[in-house]
Amino acid sequence: MTAPVPQHVPEATLRDRTAELHALREEVRQGPGRKATETQHTKGKLTARERVDLLLDDGSFTELEPLRRHRASGFGLEAKRPHTDGVITGWGTVHGRTIFVYAHDFRIFGGALGEAHAAKIHKIMDKAVAAGAPLVSLNDGAGARIQEGVAALAGYGGIFRRNTSASGVIPQISVVLGPCAGGAAYSPALTDFVFMTRGVSQMFVTGPDVVQAVTGEKVTHEALGGADVHAETSGVCHFAYDDEETCLEEVRYLLSLLPQNNREHPSEAHCTDPVDRRCDGLIDLVPSDGSRSYDMRAVLAQLVDDGEYLEVHARWAPNIVCALTRLGGQVTGIVANQPAALAGALDIQAAEKAAGFVQTCDAFNIPLVTLLDVPGFLPGVNQEHGGIIRHGAKLLYAYCNATVPRVSVVLRKAYGGAYIVMDSQSIGADLTYAWPTNEIAVMGAEGAANVVFRRQIAAADDPDAMRARMVKEYQSELMHPYFAAERGLVDDVIDPAETRQVLIQSLSMLRTKHADLPLRKHGNPPQ
Repeated sequence: MTAPVPQHVPEATLRDRTAELHALREEVRQGPGRKATETQHTKGKLTARERVDLLLDDGSFTELEPLRRHRASGFGLEAKRPHTDGVITGWGTVHGRTIFVYAHDFRIFGGALGEAHAAKIHKIMDKAVAAGAPLVSLNDGAGARIQEGVAALAGYGGIFRRNTSASGVIPQISVVLGPCAGGAAYSPALTDFVFMTRGVSQMFVTGPDVVQAVTGEKVTHEALGGADVHAETSGVCHFAYDDEETCLEEVRYLLSLLPQNNREHPSEAHCTDPVDRRCDGLIDLVPSDGSRSYDMRAVLAQLVDDGEYLEVHARWAPNIVCALTRLGGQVTGIVANQPAALAGALDIQAAEKAAGFVQTCDAFNIPLVTLLDVPGFLPGVNQEHGGIIRHGAKLLYAYCNATVPRVSVVLRKAYGGAYIVMDSQSIGADLTYAWPTNEIAVMGAEGAANVVFRRQIAAADDPDAMRARMVKEYQSELMHPYFAAERGLVDDVIDPAETRQVLIQSLSMLRTKHADLPLRKHGNPPQ
């Protein structure tokens, strides 16, 4: 249903015109009608305005261009010119801080993007950058509006260009709450964080029909590009939730951990968790035997304020944990090996996941804490042929390029190139600590003894006994807990129970850190 436009009546008073305006605004707010709203709800989806109301603080939303309509003609469009043109744009607050938002209204043209629709998005994106405030997009659209042809495609180009220029300047969050197909999928891919809801949201470049026509493969929308697929397999989605209410509440939580822009620090929160609280539980939680597994998430829960943290990409590349949290009230990014998955070894996906997280934290002035328990890079033909060298270099580049405060702690083992890559002192970590159980070496004692003492073992009457003796000798000479500290490669060996206090004190000292990078247009990171 298209809201009527008040006709010009010369004798109408300002009071009459104002009444007409309020009636028109209410008509626009109600949208295309009850039937369309019921259809949206039947699909398990909220309307665009309901989503905006959930995202923003109560009563804070100011809408921009609610009366905008398309000017296209032909192909049936001239008969239907609804206000908003299928996208709601504006600004409001989340926890009292300004946030810009746009939300596709699937009830109008299926949320498809046309020229006027795109122009509204371009304007709100420009205003977000100018105001230095985060931008949240609520995606639920059927792609480009076919009836508008190249004008719709150009509209997407304008969005992508703005996504790119705003990258690292303001936080950009994409929330996929319905279809997001074809070119539309590239905007979320260009943003800092992607949220999805299970069962109703999908992202893909080519849909199931095209896939079947070209490859013969039969696949459902959910199996091709659903939330679980992108959260666990492709890594496109950072967070996946069962319902929109939970999803949008988590978006609000994420925004509370991010600064408004790259010129500000994240907001500090009052900390009721004692800074000097001992973490005695870590003694029993982390086995001293490097071959035994444990859950690194339990370590994080011991260290951070009130045990609360937001894990990013929780289901993708589970052998590394990336999380946003607070230490002493200060927002901190944590990167930690996960011994409970692949023994914490680094592989292609883990390197990419951590590299992206490090870059995001660095862009928005979020200090980094790295917790090491890494046996090395995952061996295998698939890893080598898949480019583990290239992908591992992405993580190395991200850390080396980061100028935010960086503190690392070696919990147990830290072997080979993986130790270097995981923010070792040699690549620029500001402070490095180790627990008394640390083993920092080129490789594990078993492998090292087989290489270094190969001839002695082969010539011995009892090779197994000789190998065991050589392993102990290597451990005692080159892998004892204080070897790295004696050479200044770690700043101190600390009591595990004091890790929280040490981290908070270190980050507090580094809060005013300033680092200059060489003058350049931009770096050229590994591809």
